[in-house]
Amino acid sequence: MKKILILFLFLTGYLQSQIISEELVKSHIKILSSDEMEGRKAGTAGIEKAAKYIESEFEKMGLAKFSNNDSYRQNFKSQGLELFNIVGFLEGKSKAKEIVVISAHYDHLGIDQKLIGDKIFNGANDNASGVSGVLAIADYYSKKRTNERSLLFIAFTAEEMGLIGSNYFGTTIQPEDYVAGINIEMIGKESPFGPNTAWLTGFNRTTFGQIVQKNLLGSEFQLFPDPYKDFDLFYRSDNAALAKIGIPAHTISTSPMDQDLDYHKVTDEFNTLNQHNISKTIEAIIIGTRSIIMGKETPSRPRVSMQMK
Repeated sequence: MKKILILFLFLTGYLQSQIISEELVKSHIKILSSDEMEGRKAGTAGIEKAAKYIESEFEKMGLAKFSNNDSYRQNFKSQGLELFNIVGFLEGKSKAKEIVVISAHYDHLGIDQKLIGDKIFNGANDNASGVSGVLAIADYYSKKRTNERSLLFIAFTAEEMGLIGSNYFGTTIQPEDYVAGINIEMIGKESPFGPNTAWLTGFNRTTFGQIVQKNLLGSEFQLFPDPYKDFDLFYRSDNAALAKIGIPAHTISTSPMDQDLDYHKVTDEFNTLNQHNISKTIEAIIIGTRSIIMGKETPSRPRVSMQMK
């Protein structure tokens, strides 16, 4: 009986220590990176299916539509295509007029009929893993309702075509209303810094990274500056569209960019991902950004005016 009690207490403590459900995160990625989604290319039937899935999850969480929209879709046209970001809103309390964006792109490369064998670019790491982070964080705060600032959860479209979705979103907002942008990109592989680590693009451009590092002190997780300086990654993900209009927006990733043989390949599949790495990274984002979302700290605005490269 004593052994059973000890085991029960251990399991209870373990479950309470989990901030998010790893199984739910795995389910999101498995669905979004399945063949049914047809590689989620912008303007295709596949991304329509992915959009409906994300919308259904936002609906389950009770997220509001943003800016008087009658749906979660922010519709627009570009390059002859009907495109749509998926946007859910969770109003804050004491600082409701101050907004924090939590985002990831949900598009990928689609299908290449010229290939022999597997033709579908499922994009499990790029970027079903990032979308799972947005959904998990949205689920966390929709249940806790502890956000003093308002939260805007966005699945951006057409990132792979040149940040089209995020750039469009940037033209529709007032930057002064936004205090931070947290973009999640490819968190399915172990970081080059080792287990329980992630890296941040544009670390020295604002105080965002310093705030996250401080909040992670005492945890098992560490955040590092982007190690791939020659790749100009600060300009290559959806954070750039917000940063260029003066919002302290950065991308968090764990991707070993110089070693990932699955990047933009049909081999970027669900079974290649480190699911524990994904869940731990999402939990670290929640812990690391908590003081920003609670309205206790505000990252500095980008120190230099950005021009897109």
